[in-house]
Amino acid sequence: MKVIVFDPHPAREDLLPMTYTRPVGDLRLGLMTIAERWQMYLPGEYFWLTEAYLTELFPAPDSPDDDTLYVAGNVIADASLAAAVAALKSGETLTVGGTTVAYRGTERRRVDYTGAAPIFINQLYDIFMSNDAVIKADYAAVTAGRTGAPVSSTCTIIGDPSMLFLEEGVQAECAVFNVTHGPIYLGRDTEVMEGAVLRGPIATAEHCAFKLGAKVYGATTLGPHCKMGGEISNVVVQGYTNKAHDGFLGNAVIGQWCNLGAGCTASNLKNNYAEIRLWNYRTNRFRRTGLQFCGLIMGDHSKAGINTAFNTATVVGVGCNIVSAGMPRVFIPSFSKGGSAGFDDVSMLEFFDTARRVMARRSMVLTPAAERMFNTIRDTAEAYR
Repeated sequence: MKVIVFDPHPAREDLLPMTYTRPVGDLRLGLMTIAERWQMYLPGEYFWLTEAYLTELFPAPDSPDDDTLYVAGNVIADASLAAAVAALKSGETLTVGGTTVAYRGTERRRVDYTGAAPIFINQLYDIFMSNDAVIKADYAAVTAGRTGAPVSSTCTIIGDPSMLFLEEGVQAECAVFNVTHGPIYLGRDTEVMEGAVLRGPIATAEHCAFKLGAKVYGATTLGPHCKMGGEISNVVVQGYTNKAHDGFLGNAVIGQWCNLGAGCTASNLKNNYAEIRLWNYRTNRFRRTGLQFCGLIMGDHSKAGINTAFNTATVVGVGCNIVSAGMPRVFIPSFSKGGSAGFDDVSMLEFFDTARRVMARRSMVLTPAAERMFNTIRDTAEAYR
């Protein structure tokens, strides 16, 4: 079966800067990306329907037909929803509360979904706010009928041991795992160093590390090859990102290939406990969220130097370099460098040079297609300067 994951609008624009470098369906929360979850419940040959500048990296099919399924990239699938999508006939559209979730062939006849309403990821803060429920659902699906790797006798488990699952190659000594509030899933070859305390729900992909004495609260998700230290709470990291030292990060969404230097801290609560206003790219202004807690939002390939302090609900674009003795402004456009004293442009030559060095540390290369994508994003960033 051919399945196309499409970008819903205006969700795609509301999820910038995270969707500058990926389709909506490639966003990670829980134990996997949104598209991987669709594929787990609805096996098939998967493609993308996204912005033109992303199609070299996220290809569309050559010839979709009347039997091709289209699924929304902002919907968290489960077994019941996937079964309803698979049952669609050509020309039928599955909706939830009038919103299109999936369709087969040409979108025409409406079919209302009668199951429990799924989770929609429409705003940046939906990523961390939905992560608790999504980790729990993913954990049940991924670990059902499986036995994880053994847990060292030097570790302490608080709660039901069946709520802790270690994939092969996980190393953990003298760590504390508290699963009374939710499960903990550690991906292949993850390391939990001595003195680290993990309080679920928590999920990691492969090759992650929690540094000595790390304090990690749920609901937290780490993509592949992440290093975390200090104190983190309800953080979703897309992958290949380091926050390896002391400092606080909470209620946050961080992209790929980011680095937060030693002592870097991000506020997630205003001193006056006022409602959070968050920068929105689609409306080109700050919007009310109804939230009291919201921390750092950081796009791919952005970096923050040691002791950088971010104000509540700061939005950082793609390819930024922040070095600041004081708090920088709460919206930083893509390809900016500087801090509280002001910002200059990051040249693409400088950006590509850094990106190549960073990616080489994980034996990965910056492809020409990726360079073309970043050049397009750089052109888009001009509108916000």
